[in-house]
Amino acid sequence: MINSLIEEALEHLYACEVEDATYPEEESILAAMGEASSAGLVEFRDGRYRLTRDGQAAGGDVVRRHRLAERLLSDVLAVAGEHMPEDACRFEHVLQHGLDDKICILLGHPSTCPHGKPIPRGKCCRKARGDRIEEISLLCDGKPGAKGVVAYLTTRDDREVQKLMAMGILPGSPIQLIRRFPSYVFQVGYSQFTVDRPLAAVIYVHWESENPPQDQKKG
Repeated sequence: MINSLIEEALEHLYACEVEDATYPEEESILAAMGEASSAGLVEFRDGRYRLTRDGQAAGGDVVRRHRLAERLLSDVLAVAGEHMPEDACRFEHVLQHGLDDKICILLGHPSTCPHGKPIPRGKCCRKARGDRIEEISLLCDGKPGAKGVVAYLTTRDDREVQKLMAMGILPGSPIQLIRRFPSYVFQVGYSQFTVDRPLAAVIYVHWESENPPQDQKKG
């Protein structure tokens, strides 16, 4: 098992080689390259360290875990600001042994991190193409007629939580968006509710691919 310093070195090299980021110059990272070389993950040629085939796979895995951690912190735990990259860096080392796939499934297989950088695909992402539920997004971003299941809520306001719970908005609850304008109208069970955008923007939904929006249905 590689340690956190080697993982950080692989992460930097992956971003450098795959995404054209700047070659790392930090002494601690360069020092870790030697250990990574002994593990067959990097090799030194043409005056710099480069990823081997195994190293690129390992580096992609580290990058994937880091960016999934950022998405989790941002979307679910509502963590933002200057401390998020540091928190995500610590968190990425925890997301191993399949936990990264579970987080990815929870988040609906996001394609980018909060900064817009691509998240390397995992086995769960490739499998998800054939799954019934394919993506996750805010209720207010859904299309009228689309159905799904409530994934999670991002509000910490007790009054908002109580209001949503009274409507039956809980993780796992089936939901259908009826209308987006002038207010958001959705159905939970046999009841319909109307909310404004701020409240609709705290509800994340797993949308079902088998239920196209009403404006795409024919007949």
